Amino acid sequence: MIKKQMSLVLSPYSGIYELIIPKDNLLRQMNELVDFTFIYDELANVYCQDNGRGAIDPVRMFKYLLLKSIFDISDVDVVERSKYDMSFKCFLDMPPEEGVIDASSLTKFRKLRLKDSNLLDLLINKTVEIALEQGVIKSKSIIVDSTHTKARYNQKSPRENLVEHSKRLRKAVYAIDETMKEQFPPKVNNGLLEDELEYCQKLITILENEEIISGYPAVKEKINMLKELVDDDLEQLALSSKDADAKVGHKTADTSFFGYKTHIAMTEERIITAAVVTSGEKHDGKQLQELVEKSEEAGIEVRNIIGDKAYSEKDNIGYTKENNICLVSKLSKSVTHLQAGRTNPNAFEFNKDAEMYVCQAGHMSFKKTSSRPKKHAKDGTGTVESYFFDVEKCKSCSFKAGCYKEGSKTKSYSVTLKHHMHEEQAAFQESEYFKEKSKERYKIEAKNSELKHRHGYDVASASGLFGMRLQGATTIFAVNLKRIITLMREK
Repeated sequence: MIKKQMSLVLSPYSGIYELIIPKDNLLRQMNELVDFTFIYDELANVYCQDNGRGAIDPVRMFKYLLLKSIFDISDVDVVERSKYDMSFKCFLDMPPEEGVIDASSLTKFRKLRLKDSNLLDLLINKTVEIALEQGVIKSKSIIVDSTHTKARYNQKSPRENLVEHSKRLRKAVYAIDETMKEQFPPKVNNGLLEDELEYCQKLITILENEEIISGYPAVKEKINMLKELVDDDLEQLALSSKDADAKVGHKTADTSFFGYKTHIAMTEERIITAAVVTSGEKHDGKQLQELVEKSEEAGIEVRNIIGDKAYSEKDNIGYTKENNICLVSKLSKSVTHLQAGRTNPNAFEFNKDAEMYVCQAGHMSFKKTSSRPKKHAKDGTGTVESYFFDVEKCKSCSFKAGCYKEGSKTKSYSVTLKHHMHEEQAAFQESEYFKEKSKERYKIEAKNSELKHRHGYDVASASGLFGMRLQGATTIFAVNLKRIITLMREK
């Protein structure tokens, strides 16, 4: 059995952990709080149980990924730090004198052992279970929102990615010794990826030969990040210069990003209870029901949902009413868009920030017009809004079949408005209860900021939806454990 292979090696030096690692150390507290043996059960089917060479402990490999998420460092740096950082060694259940793994093992673990696992739901449910056991979740409300993550291989060319990372490295070096400029190779500006890769490799070699400069942590980490990018580029960007799963999403009418969205549900105590990872163009409101169902599966009783106006669409109002849940979300005009008779109404989704529609290719409409039949002039219903798209983009779009008619000079999408369908929700949003609960929504915006700025969730660490889900799983697991520990201290 894989569990039996991983028994702790007895060491005469193990007592040193108790002496030098403070009891309030984050990693020590995580180890004491979580029984990580659930990883064995989750990954049992991807390991051979009765023959072959003993595998590296899957719990230890998983903990390495957690350390990467907590400290936002590269594979090489997390392994390097585990050589000398006693808190890392203790967290990894290593005897003080034990050697470390090869950093390449982490890549193999991600690709070979985790590819078929539903780690995102598993890890979130585990942390919610711990939070409920510790009694730190009292509320019956979830706050919902989404946060966007830029694709690692985004709309910049591979060469531009390398230029950006090499620039960060040079900047870190110049902060220590500006005379290093004289030793660096001349920059290349011919636009060729091969030449930029060669330049980066030369830059890395020069700095690695300068042991004093490369020994500075700020420089060393950036060297390792650039090396990791170069290695991945040589392997993956030779086949594709873009992330096939990533799509264009829009934050406003004028700003967009290329990547993914993570749709999140969180309690008022700031414990994430569910997450759904999608490509960047997906509408926030469409994920609400799944977030509620996943939160309930994790053990949360949901009586209130707090979100922005993206969640107040017609289907969500009906769903929450049917399940006796209060939807604390201001009405948006888009909730009344009727799409009856559409063969695929979800192909066009309303962007609440830009107040425009976005097609399934991620293109946003650039203008809209309104008209109303004379028979509806008095009651205000029946208004038709038409949203117009750039026909030049439609001509070369991969989704144009059944959407764009060849030779058409315009492409529009029309919806009918009914302004008086949601009087009950409109009345509820004027109540004191609604206004008081709405004040809780800021918490999830702060949580999104924490994910991005402290744990590297602003840029994807790998390509594809699988890579993004894995990054989300380890990052949310780490963030939830940190929050649980904080709440336990406050009890």
